[in-house]
Parts: sequence; C-alpha cells; structure tokens
Amino acid sequence: MYNQDYYSNKPKVKLFFDIETIPAEEKFRDLVINLGLQKENKKNKTKIKRLSKSKKQSLYEQSAISGDFGRILCIGYAIENGSLSVITGPEADILKTWWTVADKADLFIGHNIMDFDLRFIFKRSIVHHIKPCARHLNLSFARYKNFPIYDTMREWEKWNPESFIKLDTLAKVLNLESSKSDGIDGSQVFEFYKKGKLDAIYEYCKKDVKLTREVYERMSFTTS
Repeated sequence: MYNQDYYSNKPKVKLFFDIETIPAEEKFRDLVINLGLQKENKKNKTKIKRLSKSKKQSLYEQSAISGDFGRILCIGYAIENGSLSVITGPEADILKTWWTVADKADLFIGHNIMDFDLRFIFKRSIVHHIKPCARHLNLSFARYKNFPIYDTMREWEKWNPESFIKLDTLAKVLNLESSKSDGIDGSQVFEFYKKGKLDAIYEYCKKDVKLTREVYERMSFTTS
C-alpha cells in the first residue's frame, strides 16, 4: 500500500499511458453475447438463436470495453518527458512488461484510467496469473484524489459523477492537436485489428499518450 508521507517527500515519477483493447477470444463469443443480452435488458426473454447476425456481432464487440473477457491489444506509455513507447505481443507478455515499467512510477496519469484502463489491466493480470509489481499490488483507487492516480477526465470534471468528457473533446477545448487526426479512434480499433493494421493502432495509442501528457501539463500548469 502507498505511504503518502513517504511519497510526498520525494520526486514523483510520472507514467502517462493508454491501452487499446479488443473483444473476447472466439471461444467466449456465445458466452459474452448472452451476458451482453442479459445486461442490456434483464427482462428480455430473447434467446441468442433469435438474434440477428449484426446484433450478435455488436454484443460480441462490446466485450472489448470490459476486462472480464475483453483483451489488451497494446499499452502505450511515456515516463516523464521521455519518448513514446508501445508494448505489444501476446496479452500475458504485454502485462509482464507493463508491470516492469509500472514499477518505476509513482503517479499513473491517463484519461478515464480509474474506471477503464487501470481496472482493465488489473483484471487481465488476475486472469493471466500475473502478479502486479510489489509496490503497486494494492494501488489505491480512492476517489477525489490525484495521487497515486491522476485521471484527467475526473480532474477536469472535478469529480462530478454525472459529467464525462472524451479526450478528443478535451483536446479541442484546450486547443491541442487531436490524436484522432489520422482517421482512427477507439471505436475503430477492432476493425483495424481484423484488417491487420496493427501499426496504425500502435501509432494511435502513442498519440493518445502524447495528448494525455499535454493535457496533464495544461491542467497542472507545468511544462515539458
């Protein structure tokens, strides 16, 4: 567990990051479709066999937004003002490398990372029997704080539980270059993945990290 007094007296190593995810493995397709249908409407008595092909595909692709069955395709990151990097490969290997990188950091910075990225990473680590690095094993997810997690979305909205802002929208607000300028966004990652356009996904992920760092610097009134 973090010792706040200890960290308040030393420089905080900042880790900016973003993940890109894809739907569940094919062996879980029917399961996640059924679970998605139940979640969509608990009173819905529709059986999976009656669903249209497009509806099944939509429910399947929605598994990409949950670490229960969805998978991490890559993790982009930058330490402090260092170069942008992306971790790729089999999901288990991505997570092993990630925790090695994370072990160097004190402050995790990203957009919607408290409710998405970090939760996803921890869930998938448990699924793959990969133990987080010792000092982040019990990473504090306490609300209304900006350490050891600085969530740019939550900080911008000042923790209003009913307010959300996309990173791209926040970039426009702050007059920063969008990470989606090359025609790809999070909703298109799986399509690019199926077409084998992995390099485009990796570059997009790194651009999100770069933009997150710029947003953080604006919001914290710091410079590179």
